[in-house]
Amino acid sequence: MNESTLISLGRSVIEIEANAVSNLKNRIDATFAKACQLMLGCEGRIVVVGMGKSGHIGGKIAATLASTGSPAFFVHPGEASHGDLGMITTKDVVIAISNSGETSEILTILPLIKRQAVPLIGMTGNPGSTLAKASTVHINVGVEKEACPLNLAPTSSTTAALAMGDALAVSLLDARGFTEDDFAMSHPGGSLGRRLLLLIEDVMHTGNTIPKVMEDASLKNALMEMSQKGLGMTAIVDKKDQVIGVFTDGDLRRVFDQKIDLHKASIAEVMTSPCKTIKPHVLAAEALKEMETNKINGFLVTDDNNKLVGAFNMHDLLKAGVV
Repeated sequence: MNESTLISLGRSVIEIEANAVSNLKNRIDATFAKACQLMLGCEGRIVVVGMGKSGHIGGKIAATLASTGSPAFFVHPGEASHGDLGMITTKDVVIAISNSGETSEILTILPLIKRQAVPLIGMTGNPGSTLAKASTVHINVGVEKEACPLNLAPTSSTTAALAMGDALAVSLLDARGFTEDDFAMSHPGGSLGRRLLLLIEDVMHTGNTIPKVMEDASLKNALMEMSQKGLGMTAIVDKKDQVIGVFTDGDLRRVFDQKIDLHKASIAEVMTSPCKTIKPHVLAAEALKEMETNKINGFLVTDDNNKLVGAFNMHDLLKAGVV
C-alpha cells in the first residue's frame, strides 16, 4: 500500500467521524435537556456503565463529569451483576451506553436498576432497542456508518458517544456555575491548577536566599549580593528589615549609561525607591499579571509592616508552571 493510499484512508476516517459528530447537533433537543435536568437534580452520583469500547468511552465521560462539578464514576456492567451493583443507590442517576442497545451485561442489570427507581439515561444508536425503551430518557447517538472499511469496528459510534458525553458534561458545568477556580480545585496537579491555586509564598525565596543589603552598603557590595543570590535584583533594607528600595539588572544598565563609578557609589544613590512589593498570600497568577503590566522581572515580598519576607523572579514562576 503506497503513501497516497494511506493518506486517503486516514482522511476518509476523519471525514466520516466528523460528519457523525456534526449530525448530533440536531439531536440536542428537549430530550437532551431532560437528561441534563435529571443529572442536575441528582442527590447522589452519576453512575456510567458500558461494555467493551463503550465502556472505555463511559470511563472518560464519568471522568469528565467528575472533573467539571458533577460527581460521577464508572461501573463495569459485568462486575455490577456480581456485586458491584451495590454501588448504585436510589439517589443516583445511571447513564448506560450501548451502541446496539442490546448489550447482554447491561440488560441483565436493568431490572435491578428499575426496581430501585433509579433514573436511567440510555445512550444508544438504536431508538427501538431494549435499553432505549427501558430508559427514563433516551439519547440517540447512532451513526450512518463506522469509519472502519468493514463497517464493524466501533469508530464513528464511539466518537459520537464521546462527543455527546462532552455535550452533557459541559452543559452541566455551565448550569452549575462551575468556575475556573472550581476546575483548579479538582486539578491541583495540572497547569491550570498551578496557575490558579499557587500563592507567592509557595514560590518565593526565603531566609538566607533572599538578596538584600543595608541602605549604607556600597554599590559594589550590592552587585556581589545580586551575583550570589541569582535573582537579578537585591532588596535594600533598614535595620528593621523594612524595604526602602530595590536595585535590579535594569538599574545596573542605567548606572552604566550615567557613567557612575561602581567602586565609589553607594547603593542608596542608585536604587529605585520607593519600589513595588507584593504580599505572600497573593496568587502567583496575579503576580505574573502585575509583572507583565509593569514590565518587571521580579518582586520583593513584604508583610503588612513592609518587612522583607521573600523574593522571586519570572524564572521561579516558570519553574512552578505558572507561566
